[in-house]
Amino acid sequence: MPLAAIPFPNIDPVLIEIGPFAIRWYALAYIAGLLLGWVYAARIARREEYWGGRAPFGKTTLDDFLLWAALGIILGGRIGYVLFYSPEHYLGAPLEIFAIWRGGMSFHGGLAGTALAIYWFARRRGLPMLSLGDVISAAAPIGLFFGRIANFINGELFGRVSDVPWAVVFPDGGPVPRHPSQLYEALLEGIVLFVVLNLLIRRGALAKPGTVFGAFLVGYGVARIFAEFFRMPDAQIGFLWGGLTMGMALSVPMILAGLALIAYARARPA
Repeated sequence: MPLAAIPFPNIDPVLIEIGPFAIRWYALAYIAGLLLGWVYAARIARREEYWGGRAPFGKTTLDDFLLWAALGIILGGRIGYVLFYSPEHYLGAPLEIFAIWRGGMSFHGGLAGTALAIYWFARRRGLPMLSLGDVISAAAPIGLFFGRIANFINGELFGRVSDVPWAVVFPDGGPVPRHPSQLYEALLEGIVLFVVLNLLIRRGALAKPGTVFGAFLVGYGVARIFAEFFRMPDAQIGFLWGGLTMGMALSVPMILAGLALIAYARARPA
């Protein structure tokens, strides 16, 4: 092992296993992200100073939306992975689409699923869709942080070969040290994006519905494209062209949509 490399901590991906029943860190990451995000979203809805008055919905509404969010994330994430990353494989083995315990989730698919959940839920309840999207977007980096930490624990989605002092030798990455790109993403997509969106909310962005949602799309897209320069592309896809990865390609429309949403929000009266 190169002297500059840090040994992988080799944390068991399974926290508790009783017979056929197993609790994995990855599942706990989803649960923690949903629950803590729900707590944070409810806190935002209670703070009248953030809205310039009463919020257009309260904690009860967010309680009801929690299940919708979970379904949007899981179904959208799985369908997105099947369509974007391994369509040929699942076309030949369609029953494996339902084997989500084997891994294979796409953030961009989860985003699309959550956006549809927001649209349907807001329409059914007569709620302002963009305001609900703002609150959910502000809480999303919490789940992203825990998800990327779980990726690191699983030793998956590791980075490219590197000689930086903090490079890690991953069990499935060969004998060479690599960027711990999962931790880069946890920092950028999780902590940094959370702080940026929180600052926008404190400065009154919720009075312009769509601003926080748009900022999330732009912020995540930029952070993901930056991280992709250090992350290994998915083995079944590799590089697309000119060093472009699938993660980069899917993030560009996010940035454009986010900028359009911010422009739309700013053009409307508060």
